[in-house]
This record gives sequence, structure tokens and C-alpha cells, in this order.
Amino acid sequence: MGSKNKLKRFKENETFSNVIQPKREDLTEAEFQYKGKWNTNFFKNDQPIVLELGCGKGEYSVGLAQAFPEKNFIGIDIKGARFWRGAKTAIEAGLNNVGFLRTQIELIDYAFAENEVSEIWITFPDPQIKYKRTKHRLTNTEFLQKYKKILKQDGVVNLKTDSEFMHGYTLGLLHGEGHEVLYANHHVYKNEGAPKEVTGIQTFYEKQYLEKGKPITYIKFRIK
Repeated sequence: MGSKNKLKRFKENETFSNVIQPKREDLTEAEFQYKGKWNTNFFKNDQPIVLELGCGKGEYSVGLAQAFPEKNFIGIDIKGARFWRGAKTAIEAGLNNVGFLRTQIELIDYAFAENEVSEIWITFPDPQIKYKRTKHRLTNTEFLQKYKKILKQDGVVNLKTDSEFMHGYTLGLLHGEGHEVLYANHHVYKNEGAPKEVTGIQTFYEKQYLEKGKPITYIKFRIK
């Protein structure tokens, strides 16, 4: 994507009512205006809040919002030029139950209050295969504790990935730390039983993975 295109998208994001772009200090140095108030101040309803972490182009957030109008969805990514597409699509489709937050995932517990979130989706994250990148894996121990802090007591996390490494690493960690694995499938399009929201929504990159014959894996779990 050219720099002119990026700048154009950044400017357009600023006009979108469904995009929130706080500065880092807005989150870390003061009480963020939406923290604990996403239902009242942003969505203006009391529906459950679901996050998609590393939402990319926002296809999954938008797809989930269309499939589940009784829930609110927030796609989170640091790359605003990417989720511009999802934000624009949501506005064009008149979807009021989906928004986008531009920030780093590591700041998630500054953006949301304890027990504010009902569910988290992690879709096709960078597996960060090298050992020295372990701290950047979105299902490592530190991130799981951040998720636990903002999730309701019965809240769940969904991991959908094309990375067998990420799937195996996460399953091993969950079992090792005593978390509750509710469902695990190492090939959702081959093995029966995957929830319809797992196979019914496909991102641009997921379609490419499928064309190459890569298995798509899925885990649903609860953090203890």
C-alpha cells in the first residue's frame, strides 16, 4: 500500500464514528474515557462486548457483527490503514454493533475495565515462532492474565490460526497452567463439530491458506 493511500485512510478513519484512536498516554496516564463505559458511551446499549485482537482488515469483526446482532464487537489493531476497510464496510452496511480501536494489544487492560468483556477472538495472529519472540505471542502467560482481568467470570477466548505451531503451543500452555479447554480442532474444515462462526466467516488471508491446502485450527478456552 502506497504512503498516499495510507494517509488517505488515516484521514478517513478520523471521520468515522466507529473508530477510536487514543494516544498511548491517553490510556496509560489517565483514565481512558471508554474504560468501563463502552456499553454506555460507545454502543449505547447493554449487549455483551466481544473483542477481536489483531483484527487486520476487520473482516472477522464485521462478519461476527452481522451474524450476531445481539452482541457488540470491537476490532483492535495498531494498523489503522488496515482496519479502515472494516470500519468503512460497517458504516456502509449500517452496522451499529461494531467498532474499531487503534492500539497495541499489550495495552488492552488500560482500554477495558475488569469484567467488561464477554468474549475474545484471536484470529490468525503472528505465531512468533522464534523463542526470543515468545513474549509477543498473543496466547502467552502474560497476555492470558491481561485477558482474564477484563473478561467476565465465564468469559471465553477463541483462537483461530493456520499455524500448527501456535495451536500446539497454546494447547500445551493451557493444559500446563490448568486452564479450561472447551473445544479444540486441528482441522476445522475437515473434522466435524466446529462452530458455524468458525467456518462461516473467512478472511482474505484465510482463503489464501485454504487454497494452499493449509489446515485451519481452532481452540475455545476459559482462563482459570
